[in-house]
Amino acid sequence: MLELPRAQGLELRLKEERDAEELYGVIDRHRAYLARWLPWAADQTPDGTLEFIRQCHRQYTLGDAVTTAIVVDGAIAGVVGVHELSRLHQTTSIGYWLAPEYQGRGLMTRAVRAYVDAALGPWGLHRVELRAAVHNERSRAVAERLGFVEEGVARQAERVGEERYDLVVYSVLAPDWTSATIAE
Repeated sequence: MLELPRAQGLELRLKEERDAEELYGVIDRHRAYLARWLPWAADQTPDGTLEFIRQCHRQYTLGDAVTTAIVVDGAIAGVVGVHELSRLHQTTSIGYWLAPEYQGRGLMTRAVRAYVDAALGPWGLHRVELRAAVHNERSRAVAERLGFVEEGVARQAERVGEERYDLVVYSVLAPDWTSATIAE
């Protein structure tokens, strides 16, 4: 099992089965917004949300991934996590989403920083990758604020509904990461 990251001013916690209804409610209220960027959002169901939580627990138990709820003032505001964790290559990728009413407050920057601190610190990884749709300015801004390096564009790398998005590929390497010097 991997140590859970800690973020200043917000709670990052493993989702429990009892969170399924609340998490689904957040997704359902913001479905149109989330479905612009996330391939699963348009068709997400209550059962699908419960299975997602169960899958996250299986992956966490195996040490393959860590995905947490972002909790603000006791309410689930979004999700952040690392997946495709490779011990062999010492790499991972990070993904996240945040409900619109919580955006613009630095919450996601703090959450992603906490994950990168954990990945490149106690977890012993060397590289964290982040991909964001070219036109997803908010998601790209998180990577840029945290000093990720833009590596290029993966053309038509993600299908969301009937659209195919080009994704900007960002990374940060352990020797270059100093979270204390990165601005919010």
